[in-house]
Amino acid sequence: MDYQYNDGGRAEAGYKGETRDCVVRAIAIATEKPYQEVYDTINMLSSKEKTSTHKKSKSNARTGVYRFTSGNYLKSLGWKWTPTMFIGQGCKVHLKPSELPAGRLVVKVSRHMVTVINGIINDIHDPSRNETRCVYGYWSKTI
Repeated sequence: MDYQYNDGGRAEAGYKGETRDCVVRAIAIATEKPYQEVYDTINMLSSKEKTSTHKKSKSNARTGVYRFTSGNYLKSLGWKWTPTMFIGQGCKVHLKPSELPAGRLVVKVSRHMVTVINGIINDIHDPSRNETRCVYGYWSKTI
């Protein structure tokens, strides 16, 4: 799968160094929204989360975002979730262009979210593992 370096506007927004902001980057790249706007919105949505004995902390745009928070944000923007992996079925879809639809996608893989635009990975590194990385599902813009 082809790869193109894209930080989603993180450097332009004034951020430096490494962090675990893949959700913010992926959403900013796919939706073409400014990085700072996505960052602020994720943190605003996370302030409404509840903690529990199983979920000790809330989402944070810089250190990690829970899937329901990122999902609620993408749903509010008119994006649709398409699952590709189900319990007991194993991996059916990999991070490769022949197994993903065309268009702008926010793809969920193990411990990472990445944007794929018409078969090209847009991220700060290539997470495809030589096209063997399993895809859990993807968000796509509904028409």
